Amino acid sequence: MKNGFSRRQLGIPYGIFLILFVAAPLIVLIYYAFTNGSGQFSMDNLCTFFTDPNTLGTLCYSIALAFVTTLVCLVIAYPVAYILAHGNFKRKSVILMLFVIPMWINFTLRMTALKEILSLIEGNLAFYPFINSVIGMTYDFLPFMILPLYTTLSKLDKSLIEAASDLGADNAQTFIKVILPLSVPGIISGVSMVFLPAMTNYVVLDMLYNSTYIMGSLIGSYFSAYDWNNGSMIALILLVIIGIFSIFTVDKDAERN
Repeated sequence: MKNGFSRRQLGIPYGIFLILFVAAPLIVLIYYAFTNGSGQFSMDNLCTFFTDPNTLGTLCYSIALAFVTTLVCLVIAYPVAYILAHGNFKRKSVILMLFVIPMWINFTLRMTALKEILSLIEGNLAFYPFINSVIGMTYDFLPFMILPLYTTLSKLDKSLIEAASDLGADNAQTFIKVILPLSVPGIISGVSMVFLPAMTNYVVLDMLYNSTYIMGSLIGSYFSAYDWNNGSMIALILLVIIGIFSIFTVDKDAERN
């Protein structure tokens, strides 16, 4: 008889975890999504989602906010990651750490500081709710865009860049035809880590005294009103959207590799 545990036995705790904290909540979510207040099967919640102007408007606003936030993070993070990956710095790790340190600071403290800074600049935060939301989301998620980009760019084969230069390509052509395509896996990872949470992270908006709703806010309002059925349906549809987006990005990443 062999000593120790088999792989199957070692996997039991993970199986229990998945059942309790993934499968069971998902089953409960599906149950409430397709039932009414009396516990009877109903498709009314699904119909309400696609016919309620408030819900559809919130979905469009959430997608727009997530898209702009992701774009801003990408525009800021890409040159920063490239400079850190290929710049002649003696202490790159220290500079990179400066972008990671905010992730270790208490979230409430960070958002409160940002709120005070924006209040000094704007006076009233209610004047520019969308811009403030983008600033808050960017401040919160920027490290999640920088890190995968930095990892990808630091692993680029420099001989390919040198070969492009030897063949007569200028800096712009080298970037467009060599560096950018090779950094797509990092871009996909960064976009996934920013876009998906930005659609639902309503806590940033609440901390900035932003009264606008995103999908996370809408789901929370339904659950606060004990409307588990509509709240569960919205959460389930959002889960499907996130799943489709994740599968699409993974497939694109696999094609690149």
